[in-house]
Amino acid sequence: MSPQKIKIGVISALREEQAGLIEVMQDPVTLKRGMRNYVSGRLWGIESVCVLSRIGKVAVAATTATLIESFGVTHIIFTGVAGATVKAVRIGDIVVANQLVQHDMNASPLFPRFEVPLTGLSHFYSDKALSTLLSQAASQFIHQEFLETISEASRQEFFIDRPVVHEGLIASGDQFISTALELNQINDNLPDVLAVEMEGAAAAQVCFEFGIPFAIVRTISDNANEDSPVDFVKFLEKIAACYAYGIVRQFYSLLKEEKLLSA
Repeated sequence: MSPQKIKIGVISALREEQAGLIEVMQDPVTLKRGMRNYVSGRLWGIESVCVLSRIGKVAVAATTATLIESFGVTHIIFTGVAGATVKAVRIGDIVVANQLVQHDMNASPLFPRFEVPLTGLSHFYSDKALSTLLSQAASQFIHQEFLETISEASRQEFFIDRPVVHEGLIASGDQFISTALELNQINDNLPDVLAVEMEGAAAAQVCFEFGIPFAIVRTISDNANEDSPVDFVKFLEKIAACYAYGIVRQFYSLLKEEKLLSA
């Protein structure tokens, strides 16, 4: 990215996935659009708008379009949780998407499986520069803040040792994947997927259609099957909330260091 005046849209589906950001926002102003509260202000000196999209592809698509059309954001990041689809990705790890696909998109035989009709695309690529910074931010959080931020008791409760940052394909669909059968179907159809969730690919499609750079980061909360030991609500409160705040703060710090803002 070249130096420019930027305005970041920060989206999460749930409150815990964006915990603490509005509290540190400078000069916050809240506007309600489409049953959602969009909070505008400055995060660590950078113009930003924070919003909770709610769960699902339609919800996040509407939220993303509103951020672009009504609030004039120039870049979008999405923070949240996801289920792992492969054994190499463990609970407490972080996945930054380099591309996203809708695993429940199927307009065949009119269009190939997974292809979004009339776009010619099944996979939507995140912005490389933004995603690189988000991966760096996640790594810095793990190495600099993880042990101090996440209590030993919480680490033991959720079997988290030293998290790893992964980059790769994330699949989205309007379905909470919680059985081995569902997971195996996704892995059979999309063997490169690292994580599965319910919003990212829809946000990616909207950003693609509007020409808005975006990046998506997911904390792994479960194994997307019956064997997951995680209490989802507790994980959101004790782990995901801390991850989200720490990673976003590191991301904003890197934005400034990279001198991506205009004077």
